[in-house]
Amino acid sequence: MITTFRIHEDNAAPEFGMACQRLVPWAGPGEEPPFGAMACFLSAGDRSAPDCHDQDEVMITLGGRGTVDVGDDSAAIDAGTVLVIPRNQAHVVHNSGDTGLSWVSFYWPLHEPENPRNGDES
Repeated sequence: MITTFRIHEDNAAPEFGMACQRLVPWAGPGEEPPFGAMACFLSAGDRSAPDCHDQDEVMITLGGRGTVDVGDDSAAIDAGTVLVIPRNQAHVVHNSGDTGLSWVSFYWPLHEPENPRNGDES
């Protein structure tokens, strides 16, 4: 069985201060994959909400231009840029262009690891 769908902003929902379309996992039978993926769409002049998670992430820019702040560093992105965000690094995406900025993010593990409570044995 082949599963197909299109990446498009019309298929996205508000998340993280932008529009996001969940790509992996998709609804259906079978095991969950070990990673997740989502397409992100950010309007001209906007920025994403700050995010930080215990998952590694790779962003592949599809179109537009902007910058990504990761911790104290900043990098310019445009179509074709691949950017790596190490786990537990706060990051924000800024659309500095006059058109939409779009990218696909792959992250792993699929679910963020649970942090054990410090010193709480109950």
